[in-house]
Amino acid sequence: MAALFGSRVRELRTAAGLTQTDVGTLTHVVGSRIAQIERATRALDKELVADDLLIDLWPYVYREAFPDWSQAFIAYSARAAVIRQYASHAVPGLLQTPDYARALLSVGHSLRDAEHLEERLAARLDRQVRLTGPDRPELWIILDEAVLRRPVGGSTVMRGQLEELLRMAEEPNITVQVLPFDQGEHGALGGSLTVLVMPDGTEVAYTEGAHHGQLTEEPDEVERFVLAYDHLRAMALPPLMSLDLIRSVLEADYRGSRVPSRSDRRRLAQEQLQQPGGRRLRGGGGRIPRRRPRP
Repeated sequence: MAALFGSRVRELRTAAGLTQTDVGTLTHVVGSRIAQIERATRALDKELVADDLLIDLWPYVYREAFPDWSQAFIAYSARAAVIRQYASHAVPGLLQTPDYARALLSVGHSLRDAEHLEERLAARLDRQVRLTGPDRPELWIILDEAVLRRPVGGSTVMRGQLEELLRMAEEPNITVQVLPFDQGEHGALGGSLTVLVMPDGTEVAYTEGAHHGQLTEEPDEVERFVLAYDHLRAMALPPLMSLDLIRSVLEADYRGSRVPSRSDRRRLAQEQLQQPGGRRLRGGGGRIPRRRPRP
């Protein structure tokens, strides 16, 4: 429907003898963005004298589970042999738990109703099946530390999400790194970056912000994004240290109310050692009994 809608807009624009920039001026939209929105507004219908054709088509376009600018990326990623992704604000969809995904999708600016939410949630979770299938891709994820610290959905949801990250990182085809705050600024700070390697070896890049995305297939442009991703991978903590940081955040920020943190356990152990007649503790927590004096 999105393709049909865009095709009708182009036909009407061409018949009217207008360029994309002309339509942008008439509808108060920057000309360079007309190609991205040639499927939308009442202003287009009016200015192109479409007799409500575009208005009638729009509800069908709007029902799509994902915005049009992400459709091509999803199609590519479903076939990619290697997926390399940097996420600056949220856990990538391929590794999201249902509760975490629901919390994110619930605040989408284009969300219409509860049914639409369930459609988007189902579509997102369906994409995860491939990670454990026979054609599973190699997945390399770099998470900004902010992703770990932001309590999406609340502490319980985040606890489940971080535990899921640790579990998924045990899969042989999945690698997780964390880019810590102390690395400062970098070239992808404003959004997320994904590099896809297709089965034939060709590469495409995808950048995404809160309300927009762009797929790049031009080799020179893709090469720039590949280099940017390599820089991020070099700046991030090694995989084992990254998992340690995830565990630390899990304990410090999202532990259950009855579960003491690692620092709390250490403090308690020190207090016990300092008490008169305190018993030494094994590394595993077992007590070493004091030797009784011989009779």
